[in-house]
Amino acid sequence: MNTITSTNFNFPNQKSVYKGKVREVYNINDDLLVMVATDRLSAFDVVMPKGIPYKGQILNQIATKFMEQTKDLVPNWLMATPDPNVAVGYLCDPFKVEMVIRGYMSGHAAREYKAGKRILCGVPLPEGMKENDKFPEPIITPATKAEMGDHDEDISREDILKRGIVSEADYVVLEDYTRKLFQRGSEIAASRGLILVDTKYEFGKTKDGKIVLIDEIHTPDSSRYFYAQGYQDRQDNGESQKQLSKEFVRQWLISNGFQGLEGQSVPEMSDDYIETVSDRYIELYEKIMAEPFVKADVSQIQERIKTNVERFLAEHY
Repeated sequence: MNTITSTNFNFPNQKSVYKGKVREVYNINDDLLVMVATDRLSAFDVVMPKGIPYKGQILNQIATKFMEQTKDLVPNWLMATPDPNVAVGYLCDPFKVEMVIRGYMSGHAAREYKAGKRILCGVPLPEGMKENDKFPEPIITPATKAEMGDHDEDISREDILKRGIVSEADYVVLEDYTRKLFQRGSEIAASRGLILVDTKYEFGKTKDGKIVLIDEIHTPDSSRYFYAQGYQDRQDNGESQKQLSKEFVRQWLISNGFQGLEGQSVPEMSDDYIETVSDRYIELYEKIMAEPFVKADVSQIQERIKTNVERFLAEHY
């Protein structure tokens, strides 16, 4: 399959390019950002050697549609989507924290809890919880934003303020926006027979000082979803939950001896396994968005993106 695992575009008025774990962000004249969602797959903060067909298109389309569905609650950076893999928006100064919000004891929180921790990012966790139990109220457990190849690190609200990473006035807004977005995301998920378990949001400031949502929102890379039907029965019976997220990749890696720890090697992903991952991402899209996924033409994917972005910039900038 033709995947896009890296780009090297040179758009008109381009100032710089930033390459993240799965996205490449082109700065146009210190004014706009062209964000290309690649087909790279990251797990345990490590980028896997092979791309996943259509993954970038899936992430980009979920994120941009959810931005449209939440802009009445929280302003965002998005201007347009000139290509299935591309979002264009206003240049922002990003906050150096990811706002992680959890409605359930799952994933990283469950692993920490099993290890005996009862405080996560300064938030006390109730005793007697089982993996995938619902918290009494959603909790915010921020993480410092890692550079590519580094691990994001848990951090408390208190430490964020003490270290001056975010001002208190701004942090109050970030918390408010995080809770509002999670509430809306949970309502949309419920309407589709899903539970939004946990997610992360990233925010930035525009040139005029407005705090806006940036990056992705409610995608399977940034969020975990459970199927609502049978959730309580599975909890009562001590069974694992049916979920829609990247967790299935993490579990496969763990079962093959990889958790991103020093000295560990990424296991070989066969073409057949890559195809199953692509199929799972398509299933995620169709369930989360409640619409069929339409595969874009990937025969000349680099040329397609270049043409669509250059046309957009010529017409609108």
